[in-house]
Amino acid sequence: MTDLPKTLFEKIWDTHHVAQTAGGAHLIAIDRIFLHERTGASALKSLAASGRAVRDPARVFAVMDHIVDTRIGRGDDTLMPGGSAFITETRAASQAAGITLFDVNDRDQGITHVISPELGIVLPGATLVAPDSHTCTQGALGALAWGIGSSEAEHAMATGVLRLDRPKTMRITVTGRLAPGVTPKDLALHLLAEHGAGGGAGHVVEFAGEAVAGLDIEGRMTLCNMATEFSAMTAIIAPDDKTYAYLAGRRYAPARFDAPYWSSLSTDEGATFDREILIDAATVAPMVSWGTSPEHSIAVTGSVPEGPERAHLYIGLQAGQAIAGIPIDAAFIGSCTNARLSDLRRAADLLRGRRIAPSIRKALVVPGSSAVKRAAEAEGLDRIFTDAGFEWRASGCSLCFFAGGESFPPGSRTISSTNRNFEGRQGPGIRTHIASPETVAASAIAGAIADPRELAR
Repeated sequence: MTDLPKTLFEKIWDTHHVAQTAGGAHLIAIDRIFLHERTGASALKSLAASGRAVRDPARVFAVMDHIVDTRIGRGDDTLMPGGSAFITETRAASQAAGITLFDVNDRDQGITHVISPELGIVLPGATLVAPDSHTCTQGALGALAWGIGSSEAEHAMATGVLRLDRPKTMRITVTGRLAPGVTPKDLALHLLAEHGAGGGAGHVVEFAGEAVAGLDIEGRMTLCNMATEFSAMTAIIAPDDKTYAYLAGRRYAPARFDAPYWSSLSTDEGATFDREILIDAATVAPMVSWGTSPEHSIAVTGSVPEGPERAHLYIGLQAGQAIAGIPIDAAFIGSCTNARLSDLRRAADLLRGRRIAPSIRKALVVPGSSAVKRAAEAEGLDRIFTDAGFEWRASGCSLCFFAGGESFPPGSRTISSTNRNFEGRQGPGIRTHIASPETVAASAIAGAIADPRELAR
């Protein structure tokens, strides 16, 4: 009997399938679990209170990223009221459970989805979960990685498995190559604008095609990061030579990927998906959000469309207004979407020898990890940013979201390299426009939303 062709997802699913319940749910083996200080302590303490131990501490990691202060010289204190307790309790619970902790000032500290690939914790063909919706970022390395709740993290730590309903499959094939000045973030926002924030609901999305194969690993992470804004369970990209070259020899990764399993990790010819989407890369332009959902995105050369009344009221823009030239008050480069070294290099290229507009009241660069920060400083990128008028910070999630401590000046309109532009996402009343790091840099220089291609010419 000939085996039917399988998608990459199906291969990983079948490899990790432990059992099916009488009710039809599936038990899937979990290879790696990542915790952070916002919910990690509660999961670990609840597990201990139940009398259970972490089944395999070597597979569980924790990091201080969500509410940790990003001001230089930080300690356990945070701008979030009561935030230091999350840090100290996560530290104590991690030590008691015997798991690996990347603490506040550990040299490997950083945002979960940045340091996991950096350290080779995520591996092609593995399953990885974390109590954070952007865990899908790590699908860029060919892993099945998805966000879970704190109680699920507790279950996975105790048992090594999770109960799942089998998701549907979707392939998004991007033909051709992205034009100069067009980034993976623009591609993700284009997808959201065309197919909606609910377009991927219930699916595992595999990104494929020439344009995806042409991306470097960090660009692939940006693309997969935005899959949760598409409502997908997760996203995945088949590992290739770039993937294995990126991971080989990192601390938790093999020195060589020569076992037969690694070479099997691709979708077979003839495998079928529940849904297919085709995108011509040539149709993608630099994008920016105009409203209060990532699907409210348009080309930076476009005009605000007619949208939900509430979105127009909150963001303060009318249908028909050109998005370019809208004045901004603040700029942010950071987050698990766009705070890796390649992101900082591209933004710095535009800022070199230039200053942000006098009207910008706050501008921050927050590297995605302490390793990214060190590498950027070794290249002098920090000086380019500070000479231009940006503040240079330590690693963390920072103002990707409002944790109750730091925000932008009241009433600010912000251009941001983050992934969400919901009402109040970066603070009460803050109006956020999400875009690529290049568009953030160009807009900060102009003091208004701007097309980065104009500076690059």
